[in-house]
Amino acid sequence: MADRDAAADWLARSRAAVAATPLAPESLAVGRVERVADGIAQVSGLPDIALGALVRFEGGQLGFAHSLGISEIDVVICDDASAIEAGQRVIDTGGVLEVPVGEALLGRVIDPLGRPLDDGAPLPSWPTLPIERPAPAIIDRSEVTEPLETGVLVVDSLFSIGRGQRELIVGDRATGKTSLAVDAIINQRESDVICVYVAIGQPAAAVQRVIEAVHRHGAPERCVYVVGGAATSPGLQWIAPFAGMTIAEYFRDRGQHALIVLDDLTRHAATHRELALLTREPPGREAYPGDIFYLHARLLERAAKLSPELGGGSLTALPIAETDAGNLSAYIPTNLISITDGQIVLDTTLFAASHRPAVDVGLSVSRVGGKAQWPSLRQVSGRVRLDYAQFQELEMFTRFGGVPNARVQGRIERGKRIRALLTQPRFSGLSMVGQVAILAALAGGVLDGVSPARIPELRRRLPGWLEGTAGDEVSSVRASGRLDAAPRAALVAAVAALVKDMARGGEVQ
Repeated sequence: MADRDAAADWLARSRAAVAATPLAPESLAVGRVERVADGIAQVSGLPDIALGALVRFEGGQLGFAHSLGISEIDVVICDDASAIEAGQRVIDTGGVLEVPVGEALLGRVIDPLGRPLDDGAPLPSWPTLPIERPAPAIIDRSEVTEPLETGVLVVDSLFSIGRGQRELIVGDRATGKTSLAVDAIINQRESDVICVYVAIGQPAAAVQRVIEAVHRHGAPERCVYVVGGAATSPGLQWIAPFAGMTIAEYFRDRGQHALIVLDDLTRHAATHRELALLTREPPGREAYPGDIFYLHARLLERAAKLSPELGGGSLTALPIAETDAGNLSAYIPTNLISITDGQIVLDTTLFAASHRPAVDVGLSVSRVGGKAQWPSLRQVSGRVRLDYAQFQELEMFTRFGGVPNARVQGRIERGKRIRALLTQPRFSGLSMVGQVAILAALAGGVLDGVSPARIPELRRRLPGWLEGTAGDEVSSVRASGRLDAAPRAALVAAVAALVKDMARGGEVQ
């Protein structure tokens, strides 16, 4: 009797399992690994696969189709390739590379496939978006008119960056390129801008320093870190900037504002060249494949300011590029300069002389510039760049033994004060009103009696002093963005009072 009950129970469960099993036809494209080396697998048996399609190896590793041949395809492996061997199965997933997006990523450190690299909770697997997406059409864009405040005086006053702009940061190794970009991220701690930092081929220690700096001085809860480090596979390094763009676009497409830092595209170009040579693509100039310009163009074109009909969101890009011996005419820097809306050039000589950020005001330019600058800041910064450029030429001339007259000597002294103002320590961003006040005081001659050596003290004490002595004017300029005669006079008077207090040896209470 018990045996009959057990048999009946088993039969009922079997029928339920069969009823719950979908009977719809399912097709599965399966290929075979023929060879694997240097992070590239040659796969046969997938004649209908699409370029860029996502494949899964027998051990669970992921890869994407990089080039298509008649009988074999080249698959770039995105995971550890040591366990992949010839003869293993490869499955065409039918999809493309995607990355998780959404608010759940804020404050997290992830790899370019969206897998957590920190100690946080597992990320939700939905929603996801393809890492390769078309750039917004021209008709879907709006003018770049709203500034992205970096807090760096030399940038905000002379080379203003607008929300939706693409501004290249370029210079030799160890000239402060990443530091300048990180300062811009940190300065968004009181703004509505969400930041995405993408590390491409960077050492783990350098990435950790960036994350610690943002945690210490910025708003890490509104930042996403996408890390395709130097120790990761070339495939992950290659897709890292595209994954970062997709994550930032999610916020832009919802009417928010985002900033993405790509650190750096020179290493990305080297990775692209490595993959191209391994997959036997024809080399071109400096062994780069012919599509290297299109690669970065389609990436950076995704940064844009959307029209009000699409929410008015913006995505600002700060790509970083490295030069050798200051050679801006090299292949990759030239390409990126052509693609972007301007460049901030960092100079090795200025960096060695402790003029930091070491921005070369003669070679740097913003093609949006004053159109995206606060009217108040544009009003007081008009002659600063010209005066500083003239000072640099005069200073170089006097080094050869020329004896300047009183007029030239006055310009040199004024230029030294400008240089001291533009020399700004890290993590000490100035607000828009603070920059306006200090430049208005410079134009009004208030700083003529201040030694350049005391300018750092003036900059350090200025924010608290302005709030205490000209709070109403500070609020007015901050709210309107304009600088009328009365607020300007009040701000200049406040700076003058601070200069007098410094002369008496006073300190902020």
